[in-house]
Amino acid sequence: MKLLADEGIDKPIVDRLRQTGFDVHYILETNPGAEDELILSISNSEERILLTQDKDSGELVYRLHSSHSGVILIRLAGLSPNIKAAIVSKMLSEHRSELQNAFTILQPNAMRIRK
Repeated sequence: MKLLADEGIDKPIVDRLRQTGFDVHYILETNPGAEDELILSISNSEERILLTQDKDSGELVYRLHSSHSGVILIRLAGLSPNIKAAIVSKMLSEHRSELQNAFTILQPNAMRIRK
């Protein structure tokens, strides 16, 4: 599975995903400060699911009807980066086949996947 992590994603999440075999393009390493539209464009051109903590991505997808290869909005505020990494890694492993071209919201005790 190919992912694009925007710069708001904690580095331990990126590291954990890479260690477990996910192909992760980390925007902080290649395009720091990139606008949301550019990030979504890169995600689409590389056919990567976007990992973000930025609610503006939801606006781009739903209100503006921007195309996407999939978006995962991570809402795990208040948890340590290592706990977030474990939750995200587990969710991706368990729901891999459902996430392409879907908008997913991940919260501490809930997950919603919308196609």
